[in-house]
Amino acid sequence: MNDYIVSIGLEVHCELKTKTKLLCSCKNEFGGEPNTRVCPVCAALPGAMPSLSREAVDLAIKAGLALGCEIQKFCKWDRKNFFYPDSPKAWQTTQAELPLIKGGVVEFDLGGEKKTVRINRIHLEEDAGKLIHEGNKTFIDLNRCGVPLIEIVTEPDLHSPEETVAFLEELKREISYSGVSDVKMQEGSLRVDVNLSVAKKGENIGERTETKNLNSFSAVKRSCEYEAKRQADVLEHGGKIYRETRRWDDVKGEGYVMRGKEDMDDYRYFTEPDLQPVVLSDEYIENLALSLPESAKKRVRRYIEQFNLPEYDAKVLTADKQISDLYDDVVGRGADPKKASNFIMGSVMRLMKENDGKICVNASQIALLLNLVAEGRISLSTAKDIVLPAIGSDNDNPLEIAEKKGVLQINDLNAAEELVDKVLSENKKAVDDYVAGNKKVISFLTGAVMKASGGRFSPGLVSKTIIKKLNQKE
Repeated sequence: MNDYIVSIGLEVHCELKTKTKLLCSCKNEFGGEPNTRVCPVCAALPGAMPSLSREAVDLAIKAGLALGCEIQKFCKWDRKNFFYPDSPKAWQTTQAELPLIKGGVVEFDLGGEKKTVRINRIHLEEDAGKLIHEGNKTFIDLNRCGVPLIEIVTEPDLHSPEETVAFLEELKREISYSGVSDVKMQEGSLRVDVNLSVAKKGENIGERTETKNLNSFSAVKRSCEYEAKRQADVLEHGGKIYRETRRWDDVKGEGYVMRGKEDMDDYRYFTEPDLQPVVLSDEYIENLALSLPESAKKRVRRYIEQFNLPEYDAKVLTADKQISDLYDDVVGRGADPKKASNFIMGSVMRLMKENDGKICVNASQIALLLNLVAEGRISLSTAKDIVLPAIGSDNDNPLEIAEKKGVLQINDLNAAEELVDKVLSENKKAVDDYVAGNKKVISFLTGAVMKASGGRFSPGLVSKTIIKKLNQKE
């Protein structure tokens, strides 16, 4: 492989978060009983006429603006003719000749190195249905048929599986922040087709293959590794790479041929006769630009400048929009920005991972927890290990949980002094060492008092009381 250059271009399909489908009023929702969100339009019944969703066009434009692309003020619709069992019309409404969006560059970071990928185009189209295979039978669910999606087509600017995944992570992040899609790969709202070719160094880019419908970053990485090695092996043995469409078996870790790759002519594109072109004004595009939420990159800068967070913290927090939104809410409730960052990046994100990506705690609860720690009413370790995991709903109160579990710290000076006196009397050698000048015994004695109290006393109060008592003995 060292003698070969890998070139990778992507077709990223992203379902838009609209209320209805692209060309009809059927609800656009994930799941549901099969074929319960189907009408004459998406079922392609004779005489049914499409009606374009303005919301879908708006969200597509926002996606293009978020990615720094050029919005076309005139675009039209085409029919892409093919037959799939889950596409009852036998064509797909798409944009071949005049897409809605062109150009743009996405910047991303890989190991501290800045890289860029050129976007060729972004067009709006309708999704197909879904085939469900059970034994020797295949069932068709048309609930997804007609759902609006954008297809983001890149130039072949990626040259390794690692670059490809890093780019997709950045793309997913920016689309998520724009609010146009939930980009949930596990639900199929973000899917990736990988166009990959290899060529010997110094030679022109080789023939490409297309691996379809990859629905995880792991699958993207593994399929790229597999296909690059396969093509290099073929060329090393004097073989030829054929343009073909391939599928990836993530269980077996293997790719296989589906069919020969179609050319543009095979799809017999022609202008969609039932839909008018889309004509946009500068004012319309500008208003959509003004409505865009804060981007991930802008949030990173704000966290660094406003909250004095390290760049590492800012990037970790903004990698997931729901985490970033949670952090903003916690800080907005008065929590210390850095302490909130540490708590969320550590304990909250670990809990989130254990709960299949769900955040089981709200901003109010986190802010109250951090406030209890700041007031010395519970220790940080207690907040992380005892109180936080016990929160099961939005109505749970961290203070009440701490009280029920008996972990509230005692700030009673008299009670602390009594216990300190007892511990000092049991550790005369440590006391003598302190008097002799060994100040390090403070940590040992503090730990002994905390253990004796079952962690109920504030460590700060204990340390101060010990020092006060020992200084009296000098």
